[in-house]
Amino acid sequence: MKNTFPLKSLFFFGLAMLIFGCKQDKEVEPLPPNIILVMTDDQGYGDISANGSPDVSTPNMDKLKSQGISLEDFQVSPTCAPTRSAIMSGRHPFKNGITHTILERERMALGLTTLPQVLKRGGYTSGIFGKWHLGDEQEYQPDSRGFDEVFIHGAGGIGQAYAGSCADAPGSGYFDPVIKHNGTFVKTEGFCTDVFFTQALSWIKYKSLTEEPFFAYITTNAPHGPFIAPEEYKQKFIDQGYPTDAQGFYGMIENVDHNLGILMDKLDAWGIADNTILIFMSDNGKTYGGYNTVHGETYNAGMKGFKGSVYEGGTRVPFFIRWPNKFNKGKEVDVMLNHYDMLPTFAEIANIDISDIPDLDGQSFLSYLKNDSIQSEDRFRFFHEGRWPLNPDNITDQEGTERWVGTAETSNPDSSKFKKYAVRNEQYRFVKNSELYDLYQDPGETNNIAAEHPELIKKMKEAYGVWWDEVRPLMVNETAPLAKEKPFWVEYEKQKEASGIKDWVKPELN
Repeated sequence: MKNTFPLKSLFFFGLAMLIFGCKQDKEVEPLPPNIILVMTDDQGYGDISANGSPDVSTPNMDKLKSQGISLEDFQVSPTCAPTRSAIMSGRHPFKNGITHTILERERMALGLTTLPQVLKRGGYTSGIFGKWHLGDEQEYQPDSRGFDEVFIHGAGGIGQAYAGSCADAPGSGYFDPVIKHNGTFVKTEGFCTDVFFTQALSWIKYKSLTEEPFFAYITTNAPHGPFIAPEEYKQKFIDQGYPTDAQGFYGMIENVDHNLGILMDKLDAWGIADNTILIFMSDNGKTYGGYNTVHGETYNAGMKGFKGSVYEGGTRVPFFIRWPNKFNKGKEVDVMLNHYDMLPTFAEIANIDISDIPDLDGQSFLSYLKNDSIQSEDRFRFFHEGRWPLNPDNITDQEGTERWVGTAETSNPDSSKFKKYAVRNEQYRFVKNSELYDLYQDPGETNNIAAEHPELIKKMKEAYGVWWDEVRPLMVNETAPLAKEKPFWVEYEKQKEASGIKDWVKPELN
């Protein structure tokens, strides 16, 4: 699908002015708020200066936190594709068939009602800019799941192409990446994060000229490995003696922060900040690149565990949300909330009925944003690392996939049922079937008190067993054979032969 929005901007501007002129003598219904969700990849809760980082300077993330509400106990999945599917569906990732980030187990089950499809009921258009990672086959792509504007890389990372994974477009990298824009590959120019934000801002500018609310999903590859950043963002970390990976990791975060600042400035300049909900978050806990520090022990905000673990450090992430004149400034909410709570929250904000959507796990947290005194519902939440081996029956002739193969027993999800899982309520986290931590008294999860609370553990195990029995039949990708062809490669080569790979036209934002 060809991108036409810049060519229509004058038409829609004139239409908007006509509509405004016709309604100026009448009481006009307020428009639903625009929603912009900025989500980084592998940035930990502590990798923000306002959250205590001794390593990185993030003045714009800090500013957003001070201007809005910080959800201080926001929980996601231990890895990226599961988190993304929960946001898109309002369901636990395992219910979406997503139990891994590769091996065809990152494809979000078909037939779900997705977040952009929900918002479309309220008159929203939706755009995605950056990382999708919920299936590279066309039926799984965002333009088949409700998005109107699509500007993405493939697989789980830019340039990723290893055996067992989906693959990004051939020859793509962090600088001048090849991007799939509304079904057509284009060769961009610049650092990947800058490219994603620039394209997103162009679309947002166009949407600001219309009376149509929008959802912009800006989902960066940064600071996912390999840890590469523009030299100007690495230099201070080079000067301070940080190891190479840390230079890239923290440089990528500061580059994201710079782009977030540009976004916030443009929302003000275009006059849409007041009716725009702006959210910043990460998809899971801190990753490897940030382990390297010159400050001694790696800073992880006092939490145990990192990306890929079911301890707090693997699943608790930063979450800042701003809606000027609607939400209090500088407020902190300590209630445990989850990624699958986002869809029902957005639906309530936009006054969209979702009572017909079955099997939602999420509950709207709008009341917590509006009311300081509301009492939380102490429900159990379930976490699992997933990532069990590949079933030997699923292997194809794809070279190099042998390293992922297990046995018939180890590849059976039931063999991992009581391994690497966690159950949480407001106060306690039960981990790996043997560890219990009181997060009120011991947020660093250093003192295992399992022996002191057998009845609580019994309740948690029973609840987990019921949940597992519910989600197990919905793990629909477990028997999927590995794809023999990489969808982005096939499409890229087909386009290259037919019409070539054209250069991206960098939008003007002034």
